[in-house]
Amino acid sequence: MMFDPMEQPFASNRYCETALNGMVCTGSYLASQAGLSILKKGGNAIDAAIATAACLTVVEPTSNGLGSDAFAIVWIKNKMYGLNASGYSPRNISLEEIRKQNPSGKMPKHGWTPVMVPGAVSAWVSLVKRFGRLSLSEDLAPAIFYAENGYAVSPMLGAMWERAAAKYQKLFAGRSEFDEWFRVFTKNGESYHCGDIVKLPDHARSLRLIAESEGKEFYEGEIARQFVKQSAREGGYFSMEDLSSYKPEWVEPVSVRYRGVDVWELPPNGQGINALMALNILNSFAFDKRDEKYFHTQLEAMKMAFADGMHAITDPACMKEDWHAFLKEEYGKQRAMEIGENAKMPAVRPSGSGTVYLCTADKEGNMVSYIQSNYQGFGSGIVVEGYGAALQNRGADFSLNEKDANVLAPHKRSYHTIIPGFLTRDGKALGPFGVMGAYMQPQGHVQVISNLIDFHLNPQMALDAPRWQWIRDKEILVEPDFDPEIIEALKKRGHLVTIAKDRVSFGRGEMILRMENGVLIGGTESRTDAGIACW
Repeated sequence: MMFDPMEQPFASNRYCETALNGMVCTGSYLASQAGLSILKKGGNAIDAAIATAACLTVVEPTSNGLGSDAFAIVWIKNKMYGLNASGYSPRNISLEEIRKQNPSGKMPKHGWTPVMVPGAVSAWVSLVKRFGRLSLSEDLAPAIFYAENGYAVSPMLGAMWERAAAKYQKLFAGRSEFDEWFRVFTKNGESYHCGDIVKLPDHARSLRLIAESEGKEFYEGEIARQFVKQSAREGGYFSMEDLSSYKPEWVEPVSVRYRGVDVWELPPNGQGINALMALNILNSFAFDKRDEKYFHTQLEAMKMAFADGMHAITDPACMKEDWHAFLKEEYGKQRAMEIGENAKMPAVRPSGSGTVYLCTADKEGNMVSYIQSNYQGFGSGIVVEGYGAALQNRGADFSLNEKDANVLAPHKRSYHTIIPGFLTRDGKALGPFGVMGAYMQPQGHVQVISNLIDFHLNPQMALDAPRWQWIRDKEILVEPDFDPEIIEALKKRGHLVTIAKDRVSFGRGEMILRMENGVLIGGTESRTDAGIACW
């Protein structure tokens, strides 16, 4: 039978899912079911999150992998914890040398230069040691199964794979440092497509080593040694010390109260405070209609938040401004007064993505909001030979201008786009939420939270509502089903509006809310191969 798995000529509906004993939401049915299997085995929400995250490195390698970074917000025993597992640049990298190699004045997006120390594996290890009920080997078993025995490519995954393969063929063909990517992630140079069966035996090998050594083989053992050997051979800057000394950081989540609900994000180096800054500004307004004034105000608040956030955010050890001031009521009121009737010009330029988000909940009330990413698609294009580990390109966000806060430096964390979110009210957990998509993420957070709180939409509709996306300057992109009358009204206010051909770039998100009676209600995006597994 011949058909296009991505064609959607007719509108379709999704409803929320409900459960009492546990729930796992992410962009892959296979990964969600992996997390559910761990819950049924006796694991808690943290074990389920680790199983789901590990499985996603196998069943959605177009967005994340063993070389990813990760962040998490954990709610357990009525207390909240934050984990920053983003990596830093190698100690031997030099701003001057990278400038000489790149006369354009911009960090390269591919190859070894933008690779940072990967943090995701360390996140799994840290989470299971501190909060897990099962062993790391038990939590990684579903991912190992799919890597060894194979899985069928789903529609959106196939589309992302085709896009990446076409791009990499154009950029990397004939360049030896990318040979391993073609060997591992293509069929003799051709993309995988929807319905194809994928096996990743090298990836399975690495997962087994990670499970058996509790992560040591990745940072200190044979995987690390191959990582460093390959880096030295191909012009990278890594040493064994860069990997062996890496540890993720436990941090305190931060929040802004929006209409009586506390919205939580992680502090810098992530951009979660951009979402909180925008909500802080929007607190000065009341919305009763989804009209052009509502969308105009959101857009202007979001642009202000980006302008301030991207000017200041970097590795917190290197930040010159006190970011806490952005979350104070005075900041929100001051910025709100600057919003006029017409669109204004900001001074930053967001772009590109490659991220997976998941959330989990168990019957005991524990919840996890978790996100991991290779940054742009498969990341740097570098794969550790024999181990299937695709390495992120997070360093591409560094500036080469020494006057910028986020300027490249040795052993430094970069401005980071991936952000898990969480909601509480009166000190009680409402639940985790997140939206994937690089610089779309805080924009997605603001829109989803406003849909949920201002207009009382259920989790599924809060996620599925038509979205806008600020691109640069006064340019915004809206989804194909965005209200045409509002589009015209926004244009009259000075916004340069383009209607997107599809919904791919507008983020992919999930949410779980816990009701007062303990019932879990979840939503997951119709913009992707999404699935909720629950019982």
